[in-house]
Amino acid sequence: MKTDTMTEKSGAVSRQTLYIMILVALTVGFIVGAAYTSFKLAKDSSATRMDVHSGPAPGSDAHSETAGTAAPDMDDKIAELEALVKQHPEDARAWANLGHVYFDADQPDSAIQAYQKSLALVPGDPAVLTDMGVMYRRNGEPDKAIQAFDQAVAASPGFETALFNKGVVLMADLNDLPRAMAAWEELVKVNPDATTPGGEKVADIVSRMRQQN
Repeated sequence: MKTDTMTEKSGAVSRQTLYIMILVALTVGFIVGAAYTSFKLAKDSSATRMDVHSGPAPGSDAHSETAGTAAPDMDDKIAELEALVKQHPEDARAWANLGHVYFDADQPDSAIQAYQKSLALVPGDPAVLTDMGVMYRRNGEPDKAIQAFDQAVAASPGFETALFNKGVVLMADLNDLPRAMAAWEELVKVNPDATTPGGEKVADIVSRMRQQN
């Protein structure tokens, strides 16, 4: 009986250690939508602009939440875009870009409001929805983050960044392992080679988690 108890405890510790290691691998970077990435790349004249509707491949460091750092002239950029949306309140892209600057400035409330304005003009943009989900998570609202990711997938079935991020939030913030694994399994079906920001294949992580359950 004592041996069985010790074995059970050992198994529980092993699972806990595995989950901690997986969380570290998954949250090295938090993937954002292609709309944000396009905005970031547009700042560099030598960079190629990405299609805002094509999701970046999970695992690219350039697409992680930590990829962009606030520039010294961030206030000027915010003021410039705030003036632009005041002049052209019908410009969905301008609202999205304002959200991206707030994203960089670590102002999630303002970013969410700007993304909502953009989505009111162009509903269902999966990249903007994904970026808004990232901001909800940073703002301590994981349930709303999940809703945003679900809306992104509904608008664009198989949208990889939303599926990846949904799994991270479900596991790390909501402690809902079954739904997290379901999200990542759906991602692997879409892209078997999908990787985490740390470079590990999502399929390998899911396989290890399945072996422990």
